[in-house]
Amino acid sequence: MERRTITQVTLDSTRVSSEFGRMDNTTALTFTMTAYAVMENYKHCMFVVFLLLYLITIILNVLLITVIHQNRELQQPMNVFTCVLSINEMYGSTALLPTIMAVLLAKTHEITVKWCMAQIYFLHTYASAEFCILAVMGYDRYVAICYPLHYHSIMSNSKVGKLIALAVFYPLVVFGSFYSLTLQLSFCGKVIPKLYCVNMELVKNSCSAASYISIVGLALILFLVLPQLLMIVFSYVQISRVCMRLSRESQHNALKTCIPHLLSLTNYTIASLFEIIQTRFNMSHVAVEARIFLSLYFAILPPIANPVLYGLVTRKAPGEPELRPQTFLL
Repeated sequence: MERRTITQVTLDSTRVSSEFGRMDNTTALTFTMTAYAVMENYKHCMFVVFLLLYLITIILNVLLITVIHQNRELQQPMNVFTCVLSINEMYGSTALLPTIMAVLLAKTHEITVKWCMAQIYFLHTYASAEFCILAVMGYDRYVAICYPLHYHSIMSNSKVGKLIALAVFYPLVVFGSFYSLTLQLSFCGKVIPKLYCVNMELVKNSCSAASYISIVGLALILFLVLPQLLMIVFSYVQISRVCMRLSRESQHNALKTCIPHLLSLTNYTIASLFEIIQTRFNMSHVAVEARIFLSLYFAILPPIANPVLYGLVTRKAPGEPELRPQTFLL
């Protein structure tokens, strides 16, 4: 009888300890970002690098927006979409780089659970909106090249406003609906092996198995990628079809207006593939430094490269008229 009582007390104590331990885990307030350990010995140098990257991103994009805003002749739909792209890129950079700099100098390399959740929403909506805006810009090139005489009637201010609203709010709503599944989870794990938070790493830290979120996430990629991809492919197939019937000079002009968009699209697609592959597959065989660089590519390189690419097109050369891509076939 005494032995049974002692055994029962031991089991009850174990159960209570386990319950309290589980409560501690689920009410944890921070995640440890282990990727920062690689940069510990030169974190001050990396802080300066990230600060310069952030300042360059903001300055270049603000400069491009200012030039377009102050020059009425540059306020064509394509350049309006370029401004929206620049705003989105400043949004994504601000969601990423200031946090990286703050955690980099912290002693524990920890980030609060609430900010981690917020950062996931910011970065994922930035990434989704970027592709949506690029798809809309591809459609604009299609209209400008295939229907130059009707460009302004098709791309009216009302139409441009609706396209911008679609490109901005579609990813906010679609990803927000999916992300609500993650927000319902409780978290027992406390480690994220990256410089910033992403949804799948957060899901891996949940107390219960949440494989259904991974499945829904794959389906989500179709909603956030497939419609835009179809629009881009359709636009450039039609552009190619029309260009085959043009003179060499007109083909050159068409290509000149499409090159910045094609380069931006290619650059961002490669960057996104790097991040998707890292999130979905085991990349432990790749050097940590390489994984860090590839994970940052999508939020650092495009926001710096795009203002330069589009700035070269929108700037006015001395003694030359403004570029009007919608009228070059006249």
